[in-house]
Amino acid sequence: MEQIIFYCFSALLLFSATMVITVRNPVRAALFLVLAFFTSAGIWLLLEAEFLALTLVLVYVGAVMVLFLFVVMMLDINLTSLQEGFTRYLPLGILVAALITIEMLAVLGAAHFGLDIVPAPDPQPDDYSNTRAIGLVLYTTYVYPFEIAAVILTVAIVAAITLTLRENKSRKAQVVSDQIKVRAEDRLRIVKMDAVRKETEL
Repeated sequence: MEQIIFYCFSALLLFSATMVITVRNPVRAALFLVLAFFTSAGIWLLLEAEFLALTLVLVYVGAVMVLFLFVVMMLDINLTSLQEGFTRYLPLGILVAALITIEMLAVLGAAHFGLDIVPAPDPQPDDYSNTRAIGLVLYTTYVYPFEIAAVILTVAIVAAITLTLRENKSRKAQVVSDQIKVRAEDRLRIVKMDAVRKETEL
């Protein structure tokens, strides 16, 4: 039964991943990507990796994809240009996908894609915590690659902020120092003038 569920989830994952790159509407592509994330979380639950599955749902589906959907729906995206580029680069995409598949078969071997090659994981005891196991492996064996990845991501965030916050004449920004130094005379001016009554013609 577990193998049947696994292959059903795998087929659904392949279908949703294919729809992400083939549909022309970005909102529908994002929704299919959400389905792919949920299906991957289900496969991780079958592998008894509950922490990774919940993290995938909470972080990517609950935060990243919702933000992506908001951005896509708020922006005025020209769908015509997207449709023109899809058919233009489709042969190149098929060629690259075929080359990647051939490389995977050459490295792993065709026998590794059999149905009974990967055995089902042994059931863990009741007091087993995969969160603790991931933490032990991540912060002992792979602590240096983890820290290097964190530094690279931090540099990427700083670079993205620097590139988007360049001085632009068309962009309006607040100058806090000028706002603090403002006086009442700069904001309000009282003008005295005589009252004028306009006589209407009868």
